[in-house]
Amino acid sequence: MLGPGQTTDVLLTADQPPARYYMAARAYDSTQNAPFDNTTTTAILEYKGTCNTKKGRSSKPVFPRLPAYNDTPTVTAFTSRFKSLTTAKVPTKIDESLFFTIGFGFFKCRPGPRCQGPNGTRFGASMNNVSFVLPSSNSILQAFYQGIPGVFTTDFPASPPLQFDYTGNVSRALWQPVRGTKVYKLKYGSTVQIVLQDTSIFTTENHPMHLHGYHFYVIALGFGNFNPVTDTAKFNLIDPPVRNTIGVPTGGWAVIRFVADNPGIWLMHCHIDAHLTWGLAMAFLVENGAGELQSIEPPPADLPPC
Repeated sequence: MLGPGQTTDVLLTADQPPARYYMAARAYDSTQNAPFDNTTTTAILEYKGTCNTKKGRSSKPVFPRLPAYNDTPTVTAFTSRFKSLTTAKVPTKIDESLFFTIGFGFFKCRPGPRCQGPNGTRFGASMNNVSFVLPSSNSILQAFYQGIPGVFTTDFPASPPLQFDYTGNVSRALWQPVRGTKVYKLKYGSTVQIVLQDTSIFTTENHPMHLHGYHFYVIALGFGNFNPVTDTAKFNLIDPPVRNTIGVPTGGWAVIRFVADNPGIWLMHCHIDAHLTWGLAMAFLVENGAGELQSIEPPPADLPPC
């Protein structure tokens, strides 16, 4: 499966009988009762030596069997089979063990076209109950570099403020997140593990989570609530795939690891545009290391002001 903005390199072994074959892709829809484009996109792979006459080309290419639009078990089982081609250098000693809940929420609002949620609310989204607000004046990086106060805070929580049955029947008292521009600070070179946990607030959904500035190892995927006692046995620390976007399974979780060796401000967010605008995002502040090669380059002298 490919999430929005996600790329995958594949190797094809052409070992089938010479013929014409469809390459086909269809939408994956993990939400209930949500409209989506159910068309199928296709291309044709044709073996050399296949008859090129008009009569030969009239035969229909072989069409593959595609899973159902909402076949989450197949999507997750297929994604879980991805591995690196060689042994990977996965961090094993973890400096920062983080747990991020991701999912929807609602905000109270005045009656109007924006209030499309239940009981006079509008849709929102959050990570660890914080609905991310993009700054309106200075960028976070500019504010950090130039020491401009009031743009962001460094108190993004390392774990949910309140533990609950993340994929169960969530109390409506937990449906409204807090709004803020909060970042999480990482020391240069620190090793990071993040558990990304989907929640069933309003509904569960496959969220394609993207991290700017880094690639990461996807060491495990699963359904339900992540269990740190039993689910660590599923970790692939030998040859996990390297990604910059991972679709967190519907009603499930994903575990990623990376080394924070790229200083700066790096956004982590859902790659579904509407979810980002609703606040499904956070940012890492990776501090400078030692020396010029481990530090943010200063802005050019002719950088125009905003």
